[in-house]
Amino acid sequence: MISPETIALVKERTDLVALIGESVRLTRRGHSFTGLCPFHKEKTPSFHVNPNRGFYHCFGCKETGSAIDFVMKLEGRTFAEAVRALAERAGIEVEESLTELERREAHAARKSKDDLYAVNHLAATFFEHSLRGGPSGGHHPLARYAHEELGRRGLPLGDGGAVDPISDALQAFRIGYAPFGWDALATYLRQQGVSPVLAERVGLLVPRSSGSGHYDRFRHRLMFAVTDVMGRVIAFSGRALPDPSPAELSSLGITGPAPQGDGAPAKYINSPESPIYTKGEHLFGLYQARQAIRQRGEAILVEGNFDVVALHARGIGHAIAPLGTAFTPGQAKLIKRFAPAVVLLFDGDAAGKKATRAARVPCREAGLGARVATLPAGVDPDDLARERGAESVLKLVNGATNLLQHLINEELDIDRFKTATLTEQHARARAVAELLRTESDPDLRLMASTYADQLASKLLINGQPMSDLAHLTRMLVSATSQTPTRPLRCSESTESYERARSRERTKEIGLEMLGSLLDFPELLHDPDAEAVLECLEGEVALAVAAARHNFTFEMGLAASEFLAQVPAPIHSFAAGRLVSPVFEAASTAKATLLENSQKLSRQALARQKAAVMSQLQKSTVDPDAENALLRELFQRRAGGLGLP
Repeated sequence: MISPETIALVKERTDLVALIGESVRLTRRGHSFTGLCPFHKEKTPSFHVNPNRGFYHCFGCKETGSAIDFVMKLEGRTFAEAVRALAERAGIEVEESLTELERREAHAARKSKDDLYAVNHLAATFFEHSLRGGPSGGHHPLARYAHEELGRRGLPLGDGGAVDPISDALQAFRIGYAPFGWDALATYLRQQGVSPVLAERVGLLVPRSSGSGHYDRFRHRLMFAVTDVMGRVIAFSGRALPDPSPAELSSLGITGPAPQGDGAPAKYINSPESPIYTKGEHLFGLYQARQAIRQRGEAILVEGNFDVVALHARGIGHAIAPLGTAFTPGQAKLIKRFAPAVVLLFDGDAAGKKATRAARVPCREAGLGARVATLPAGVDPDDLARERGAESVLKLVNGATNLLQHLINEELDIDRFKTATLTEQHARARAVAELLRTESDPDLRLMASTYADQLASKLLINGQPMSDLAHLTRMLVSATSQTPTRPLRCSESTESYERARSRERTKEIGLEMLGSLLDFPELLHDPDAEAVLECLEGEVALAVAAARHNFTFEMGLAASEFLAQVPAPIHSFAAGRLVSPVFEAASTAKATLLENSQKLSRQALARQKAAVMSQLQKSTVDPDAENALLRELFQRRAGGLGLP
């Protein structure tokens, strides 16, 4: 674990403007600098860097953080990797909070992983040379099968001459060929002095059942190198190729058993998990796509490796794939590090539809916005890009539907619904209700609910037209002899709305008060201001507590430490206010703070009045209790706040 002293020193010695200026053209604007955000595509600068407070913030995409956060986001590094990179840049020796034994163990663990990365890099180079040729000679004679497969996919291997987007994409993805036979790679690695045990640990070699020696896992296959977000090769995926004939093998002087043994070979063989590879935590093509994903503000998620390479070769550089596994929460969080949204471009078959439905939970857990682009039946992204061009793919992606809306449409599609049994219809309606219930974004839930009502209004139950989803559900409940739930009364709905609006206004006033404090943090210890801060509640109160904890008159407000403790729902507001203050004078900020505290007090009294009046309207309140409530209301109004 890197010591806190090292982390603090790295932040102190890193020139944030110089660091960010290497990637962003910055222009001074008052006390801060502005430029085009490197994390999303924009034409008007909304990216601000405040060197005095040591952090950046984008008012467009809401990205914010310190120098360490910038390196993590821009380069896809972990926290420790970013700290080490900045420490090296600043000439700082990294100190770790470890005992000598722990330090040796950590060093050994890092070296062990570095050795595995090195073995995979050697293997990737070997496969590339087998496909294209290398310093020691031309390509493998049977690599023509890989060349033909690439050509069939519209990805012909170029001659390395003129600029060729397809060849560039094949090189970027380190496409290669695993030679025919049992031990071509094993022999090469042995010649390079690599222990077969190391190669076995990353799944390149397999021990022979006889217990003597190893053989190649990948044989006579078109190879895809899988990299992590730092570009290190962590695994491989190999696609089967047609077997050469015995006559061809004989003419080439190649002997040995069939490359995959008896029976038809598996279409794809993938590396097993290893100390450097967990398939549910990585995405194929993310390293190559990371910059385009940042600029586009979204990724395109497809099913297969070929789909990714084909789209990149045709200029659609933000495509990635989930490595032969169901889309996982870890993969969704990985995308979220680079963009706030993803477009699901899965095949239109049953498996693709299942994968689309399954993607909702990972996206929801990661807070990743998701849309669905529907492919024509029997067509995959590779086919579409090859036959109709990149424009057709982008048109499909640009017209993608919100995932929740897509799933609702799947359940309430009029053609599917009218051919379903009554029980199946009821299950579909329940599924829609569950989709709406589990949606945490209120705006999205409202939009989807309105859409569901529109679809439901087109349906008939026992020949009777439906008005909305609630009507549909009641009719289906009745038709299937199940007890209906009590509908919400209109008055209850109105009261619920008023309560929600009151809470929202309270939060808005609280944020205005927080803004005054962030403009002039010394107000945190002003006697007049301190007295009014007690009326704050919820997330704003937590943010004020964090500001108090991280403020001293000598050092000011430690922005990065403060932001790390601010609740997520108001994090963007706090970061934006820090980088771009509103008030120029402390006196103005204080006056606004006190004025807003009065507003909060009046709001609190208004809520109390509403509660009292609600009780008075109930018939169960006896005369004595009614008089007590009236006296309480009178006393509160007499408090001088002028509530009508």
